[in-house]
Amino acid sequence: LCGVPWKFTPLCYICIDMKNRNSMAQNQLNKLVWLVDTINRARFITFEDINRKWIDNKDLNNGDELLKRTFHKWKNAIFDIFGLQIDCEKRGEYRYYIANMDDLHNGSVEKWLLSTCSVSNSLIGCRAIKDRIVLENVPSGLHYLDSVIDAMKRNCVVDIKYYNYMRGDVHEYALMPLCVKLFKQRWYMVGKACDSDFVGIYCLDRMHDLKVTDKSFDYPEDFSPQNYFDGFFGVFHDLDTDVETVVLKASASQANYIRDLPLMQDGAQVETERCEDYSIFEIRVRPTYDFMQELLWHRDEIEVLKPAWLRDEMVEIIDCMRYKYGCAD
Repeated sequence: LCGVPWKFTPLCYICIDMKNRNSMAQNQLNKLVWLVDTINRARFITFEDINRKWIDNKDLNNGDELLKRTFHKWKNAIFDIFGLQIDCEKRGEYRYYIANMDDLHNGSVEKWLLSTCSVSNSLIGCRAIKDRIVLENVPSGLHYLDSVIDAMKRNCVVDIKYYNYMRGDVHEYALMPLCVKLFKQRWYMVGKACDSDFVGIYCLDRMHDLKVTDKSFDYPEDFSPQNYFDGFFGVFHDLDTDVETVVLKASASQANYIRDLPLMQDGAQVETERCEDYSIFEIRVRPTYDFMQELLWHRDEIEVLKPAWLRDEMVEIIDCMRYKYGCAD
């Protein structure tokens, strides 16, 4: 190890200590998420019932009971990390509950972290049936995510080698990393060119190399990630496409999916009509390439009613597909 047989160098101690700290931090986070899940599922629960469930969880408790002082320490940590307030009834059974679960905003880091760790906790106890759990293969963009986030924290320029699908070649760019976005299991970085005002979106799994430089930059005060993606579905960024009200007619079965998994969040999607056979949805969105791809994913279960230009665009795409398959009139 480290070139010194049977002997730890100071560097080895540091590496092992950092690894142990990361493992301990993840384990502690899993415990906090477990507590949130336990209270949220019960809605109202006494400390005695929480402790009973904790004892039953052999994957996290290490054979220890949950002490009252540890519970209150976790409760405070949950508020600091997720912004969730765990309160207690002032009378009766003195049950605990989450007072502000609705405060987790759509698309927030806190919500994503809570959801991700919750799934992780569920999988921790599944080693005995791991062959019966089939997971999706995620592209390799995570390899550079830590470096991008580190550069964002320190406002450092990154040098990347990026593969262009259209040209089939690799180009080098010096970029100011402004924000990152997760879309359909892929991480994207919004970067501003160092030698111009151009702001582009770069998929992490198309990067052939990324280096965080010592060159710092001033984060532009007029840039807001929320405003940058406002009205957009996905990551395709085209300001020439205005925000419009898109009217969709969905079959009764497909409408269930659109209700449970809205195409747009934060009130941008409204169901205006619901019948036995179909529903009508109005969506405020910029109908870009990503959005049209999503509509095509729903096949013939969705029909664009308005605007007329988008309906015509969908017809043209469908006609091109018919031609490709030799079905042209």
